[in-house]
Amino acid sequence: MSRIGQPRTQPERRHHRQSKRQERGKRGAWIDPHGYDAGKKIKGKKRHILADTQGLLLHALVHSADIQDRDGGVLVMATLFGLHPFLLKLYADGGYQGPIFQSAVRKILRQIDVEIVKRSDTAKSFAILPKRWIVERTIAWLNRCRRLAKDWECLNRKALAFLRLASIRLMLRKLCQKTA
Repeated sequence: MSRIGQPRTQPERRHHRQSKRQERGKRGAWIDPHGYDAGKKIKGKKRHILADTQGLLLHALVHSADIQDRDGGVLVMATLFGLHPFLLKLYADGGYQGPIFQSAVRKILRQIDVEIVKRSDTAKSFAILPKRWIVERTIAWLNRCRRLAKDWECLNRKALAFLRLASIRLMLRKLCQKTA
């Protein structure tokens, strides 16, 4: 009995760790939604990059995978406005073909001529496409960074920041090689 005449009760013991782990999940809360692209069979995020002829990153955009390539290309062009006024020609993948992308580019940047690099219908195996390999090479260079090899980030802006950091690392490495 307690001093006042009421029986003593043991404090209720709760297991907080398990409930928090169930709420939070393995990697924390997903703030930016990740989608699924049925055509490419990927889940998570997509990166759209704009690279120069040397393979260096000029502009990039990260969004969920459920946005189609041509719509993501329109978003890249919309965010590019005024950043690179010297651009005259743009080589794009076959995923960016169509009147929607063409008209959006014409509205945003009139001076840019868009050329879609298509794969030959007769080619049955791997074939190097002119100008397309530049972007593929840049993506391969960027994917050497462990942080970009998988989709680890919960926020699109963090994924974009790590993409830019990898690009800065690449640019510094190229600069040091040329001066040495």
